[in-house]
Amino acid sequence: MKNSSIFAVRKNGANTSKNEDRGAVIKSLYIKNYALIDELEVSFGAGLNILTGQTGAGKSIIIGALNVVLGDRADTDTVREGTRKAVVEAVIGTGGRPDQVVGRLMDENEIDRNESEFILRREIRPTGSRAFVNDTPVNLSALRIIGDRLVDLHGQHDHQLLLKQDHHREVIDDLPAVRPAALTYKKQFEKVKNLRSELNRLQRRERELQEKMELYRFQLQELEAADLDPDAFEELESEMKRLDHAEELDEKAALVNYLGSESEHSLMDLMTRIEEAIQDMAGMDEEFGTYLNELQTAKVSVQELLSYAEQYRSRIEFNPDRLEELRRKQAEIRRLEKKYGLELSALAKYREEIRESVNLAENFDLELEKKQKEAAEAAGVLRDCAEKLHGARLEEGAELGKRISDTLRQLGIPNNRFETKVAWRHDNEGWIEIDGRPVACGSDGPDDVIFYISTNKGESPKPLASIASGGEISRVMLAMKSVIAREQHLPVMIFDEIDTGIGGAVAEQVGKTMHDLSKHCQIIAITHQAQIAGQADHHFSVEKRESDDRTVTRIIELDDEAHIREVASLMSGSEISEYALASARELVDRAKGR
Repeated sequence: MKNSSIFAVRKNGANTSKNEDRGAVIKSLYIKNYALIDELEVSFGAGLNILTGQTGAGKSIIIGALNVVLGDRADTDTVREGTRKAVVEAVIGTGGRPDQVVGRLMDENEIDRNESEFILRREIRPTGSRAFVNDTPVNLSALRIIGDRLVDLHGQHDHQLLLKQDHHREVIDDLPAVRPAALTYKKQFEKVKNLRSELNRLQRRERELQEKMELYRFQLQELEAADLDPDAFEELESEMKRLDHAEELDEKAALVNYLGSESEHSLMDLMTRIEEAIQDMAGMDEEFGTYLNELQTAKVSVQELLSYAEQYRSRIEFNPDRLEELRRKQAEIRRLEKKYGLELSALAKYREEIRESVNLAENFDLELEKKQKEAAEAAGVLRDCAEKLHGARLEEGAELGKRISDTLRQLGIPNNRFETKVAWRHDNEGWIEIDGRPVACGSDGPDDVIFYISTNKGESPKPLASIASGGEISRVMLAMKSVIAREQHLPVMIFDEIDTGIGGAVAEQVGKTMHDLSKHCQIIAITHQAQIAGQADHHFSVEKRESDDRTVTRIIELDDEAHIREVASLMSGSEISEYALASARELVDRAKGR
């Protein structure tokens, strides 16, 4: 495969700054050996990019390949017959606006950071597929997250996020006038949540302690009755050993004294005689002087030992009662160690733990009261935050509904009603009270936000997700995105046959709306309507041709004159009349403001 990403950057060089002003843009798409496509590369521009072509030419194959490189499931049957693998690569410029979610994902996957563009690649083989971001292998979920943050692909029957009820709240909360209240509420919610968790832990602890209190009090009394000081126990065992061996110690000390100084040939007498001999020898040979000093030192040490042995005998205690008392204390400590399955040091630590537990249980009322007061005060602040957020959602939701409704009228749904319903989430287990009724709070707020719509006169609005008409869905989505684009930074948007079920003046207005929307973000759209194609900033024709006994799909960017002829063919078919050409030229000139 050639270096399509470098090729695309150079080819799109003239459009780079314009693209970056609009946020994310798909700079280029490279497809090889995918379905009917042997090899195809297309460079998209800023603004409105239109794809046209006969049914079956491969327009949807191109969009499908784009979907795959954005993380959609890859069907191994799409690998072109006779080839080993299919490759789809997209170069997506970010407009220099780093996304925190994507940035964190890149760090986690050790993907090379490039704030200006991403190179997404998917390789599909009959045995499976591999995904890459900036030439780094990634799992499919990572590719999908990056793709979702950069591109919004809207198919004919794909409702996308705006038709998902859970997403409606996000749409409202991302409006500039609502965002501060939503952030303040969420911060206070987390505070209350943490306080309630601490309170629940205290209450559980109290119940657990009350259940164990009788046992703890008994254990504490038992353990406090015993001396669990490890140092004291070590001294106890030393004293026991001395008492237990008192007679033997006395005998040995007496023997030391006898042999050292009292016997006929005592050690001290022998050492004195040796000392005298060495003194004489040292007078004759100085080398014995050193040994004389050492002997004299040893003689002093032996004398000190004999004195200590004599004193020790006087201190030896023959006390069977004391010995029995110490044995009882030792047996009690060993019994407690065996009973609790803990060594003495751990037993002493356990005693302190249950002492703290008993003290805590006896003072739990004060601790609970303090924590309950703190949680109640925080809940009061949360209630104020909830009311401000609810009010902002109501006000801005109503304003958003009006703007969407106005846009829908321009798109050929004159009798529509679009409403944002914001309803408190009442629940008996709610954390706060509003007008005397408990309200459940979540991290997303204290209320439910749902978009409702009616597209026919006299009908009551129903949830947006209940819309059945494909043409209405497309126009509602376009209207919503057109309005929201002025409030939020939307990604690249792709519309696959958004013109289903419309025509004439409505189709032209849809095209104008898409063109206006493309001032805020890049749009790539497939259409069969001349009124929409006429609004294109960049027009691409998709064709199916025979090549070497194989059917292949080609895509060609049209110049101004070819653009007009393609619009004319959409009006009149393959036989382009002069009237169709004139009408097409007028339509294109009107779109360009000429």
